[in-house]
Amino acid sequence: GKRSVTELISTKAQALSGELRVPGDKSISHRALILAASAVGESTIEGGLESDDVLATAAALRALGASIEMDGELGWRVSGRGVGGLAEPGCVLDMGNSGTGARLLLGLCASHPFSVMMSGDASLRQRPMDRVVAPLSRMGARFWTRTGGRLPLSVEGSGDLMPVVETMAVASAQVKSSILLAGLNAPGETTVIEPMATRDHTENLLARFGASLSTEPAENGAVAVTLRGRPELSAQQISVPGDFSAAAFPLVAALLVPGSRLEFAGLGVNPLRIGLLQTLREMGAGIEMLNQRSEGGEALADLAVIAGPLKGVSVPPERVPAMIDEFPILAIAAASAEGPTRFAGIGELRVKESDRIAAIAQGLEACGVRLEEEKDSLTIHGTGRPPPGGARLASRLDHRMAMSFAILGMVSEEPVTIDDAAPIATSFPGFVRLMNGLGANLTLGGAAR
Repeated sequence: GKRSVTELISTKAQALSGELRVPGDKSISHRALILAASAVGESTIEGGLESDDVLATAAALRALGASIEMDGELGWRVSGRGVGGLAEPGCVLDMGNSGTGARLLLGLCASHPFSVMMSGDASLRQRPMDRVVAPLSRMGARFWTRTGGRLPLSVEGSGDLMPVVETMAVASAQVKSSILLAGLNAPGETTVIEPMATRDHTENLLARFGASLSTEPAENGAVAVTLRGRPELSAQQISVPGDFSAAAFPLVAALLVPGSRLEFAGLGVNPLRIGLLQTLREMGAGIEMLNQRSEGGEALADLAVIAGPLKGVSVPPERVPAMIDEFPILAIAAASAEGPTRFAGIGELRVKESDRIAAIAQGLEACGVRLEEEKDSLTIHGTGRPPPGGARLASRLDHRMAMSFAILGMVSEEPVTIDDAAPIATSFPGFVRLMNGLGANLTLGGAAR
C-alpha cells in the first residue's frame, strides 16, 4: 500500500508556556521489550513509547513467540520465553523505519538456531547493517544480505555462538547492544570495547533483569563492557522515563521563541544522553534541572526552560555520542544564535534515517542561513536574529528532520512548509497537537502533491 503523506506548515509561534510530559524514551522502550521477551515470567512496562518504531519491535517479538499485550492503564504486559527460548517466525520481520529495532533484534536472533528474514521501509533498507552483520558473523551466525550489507536480509542463527572480544571502530550503542544481546545466549563472556562511551540503557536494563555484567575503562578513553552469557533473566516491572531526544524539540523552541517558559516532568537525563544540555548551556541557555532522582538505574529530572539569546559555540567531537540524535534540532538553535557554531566529528550523521548533515545544510540554506558543510563537520553562521524562513523543505522519511524544520518555522520570519510530516509518528506521536497546545502555530495540510 502507498504511504500516506501529510504536509505541515509551521508559522511564527506565540510565547510558549505550560508543563508537559513527552512520550516514553524510544531507546529504553525497544530494549525493555526485548529483554522482557528474553526473561522468564510476566514483566510490565509502564510509560513505554507507543510509536511506529517501537510497535514494529513489539510485533517482531510476537512473531518470535513472546506474548505482548497492550493494556491502556498498566502499559505493556510481556510474557517472556527465557534466554535462548525464542521460536522461528513464520513471516518476514518488518522493522518499518527502526534502525534500533532492526540492529538489536539481529543480535537477539543470531543466538537462536533458526532462520529469520528481515526487511523495513525505504529509509531503513538504505541503512548500513554491516556494522552488526560483521561482528555477529564472527560469533558464528550466517547472513545473506543485499549489497552493502543492507536489508532485506536473512540470518541463520546458532545456539552455540562463540563468545568474542569485539573492538568497535565506530561508537554506536546499537552495535554494542546487538553484540551483547547475541552474547546473552552464548557460553562464557562476551566483551565489547567501544572507542567512546555510548548510551548505556542496554547495560542498565540487563543488570535490572538479573544479568551479570561489568563496565571497565580501557585505554585512550575507551570503555570495555563484559557480559556473562546464559544468565537466568527474571521478569521485572519497568517504568520508562520521558524521552530526552523527544523533549529536545519543544525545549529548543522554548529557548528561541521570545517570552517562552516551559517545564518538563519526569525526563530521562542519563549522563550519556544529555550532551545537548551541556552545549545549550555553553550557548547561554536558561535551563534548570530540578528534582533529580533515579529509577531502575536511570537518572530522571524535571527541567525548567526560559527563552533568551544564545551565542555560537564549538562542539567537541568527544561529545558527539552523547547528542548524536540532537544535531538536527541543535542546528536550528545555532541558526538563531549570535555568531558561528561548529560541529566536528559528525560523519555518523550521514547514515541516520537520512543523511542528516546534507538535510540540515539544504534546509537551513533554503531558509536563508549561511553555513559551510564538510564531510564530517558543519559550521552554521547565526546572526542573533530570526532566520528568514519561507521555504518548502523535504523531511526525507526522517522524523527528526521533520520536527526540527517545524521548530525552525516557529522562530523564522516567514512560514516553513515540510513536505511530509507522517514520519514524526515513528518517535513522537501527538507532536503537532502537543506543540499547538503550548503556543505553536502548526497546520497539517492534506496529501502533498
